[in-house]
Amino acid sequence: MRLEAEQRVFEIAGVRVGGIPGRDPTVLIGTIFYRKQRIVEDDRRGVFNEEKAEELIKLQEEFSDKTGNPSILDVEGATSEALIRYLEFAADITDEPLLLGGPTPEVRIEALRWAGEAGLTDRIVYNSLLPGCGKDELEAVREAGVEGAILLAYNVSSLTSAGRIKALQELLEAVEGYGIRKPLLDTFVMDIPSLGAALQAIPEAKSRWGLPAGCGPHNAIGLWRGLRRKMGIKARRPAVAAVNAVSAALGADFLLYGPIEEAPIVFPAVAMVDAAYAFPAMRRGVRIGREHPLFKIS
Repeated sequence: MRLEAEQRVFEIAGVRVGGIPGRDPTVLIGTIFYRKQRIVEDDRRGVFNEEKAEELIKLQEEFSDKTGNPSILDVEGATSEALIRYLEFAADITDEPLLLGGPTPEVRIEALRWAGEAGLTDRIVYNSLLPGCGKDELEAVREAGVEGAILLAYNVSSLTSAGRIKALQELLEAVEGYGIRKPLLDTFVMDIPSLGAALQAIPEAKSRWGLPAGCGPHNAIGLWRGLRRKMGIKARRPAVAAVNAVSAALGADFLLYGPIEEAPIVFPAVAMVDAAYAFPAMRRGVRIGREHPLFKIS
């Protein structure tokens, strides 16, 4: 993979994101407290089974340790009250960086302000900023002191890779001056047809800006209506593994792989790709750390 721009690596709460495929392992991001997750008892107030939630968080950490793929925890909440409860719990359970996500800017902003007051600024990645996002939202990110944010290449008027690059260009210009020094570029997967353009846009974005780029390939599986009906219940696991492995093979620096329960499926698949890419990189003289999947999974 030939990338024109110098590749930047951002460190967020000890996790390095970005760099050169083959040298730098793919960062894997599992989602917890998502809509209709079984551990959530009241998604408006943020009531959940704490024991089960901790088990899932530790599960992701376990597979991160086994494979050498760094991990980030994506914390979602339907309301600001719920999101704050979830973030407070997650921050106590894990040292991983935390994606802060919610359905509306209002939900995210209130939780973001809480995170700033709670001293979690260095661990938070704002998820996410879309083209046309308001100045109130950008100001809230700046006031909280959060440097990391996912920039989502949402462009319904042009669903091509070029449309995604255009959306990212607009976003990068929009966030200038708001303290977002660690932007993570998400090339926007909506369904299976959009997956190809999203994956094509990843190396294009990396080559153009040198910034960490990735996507949420799980959306292609989540909206695949015929998967279980036509292929059977056993088809889901290999599909989840494949969509993440393909995304890693095409240069993704990070992947929002979906429900955290799928860590045992995703981490080995992506680690295998990272290890396969590392060996030829070593032959070219690239130094590979001992914590790389190449050495961890053998």
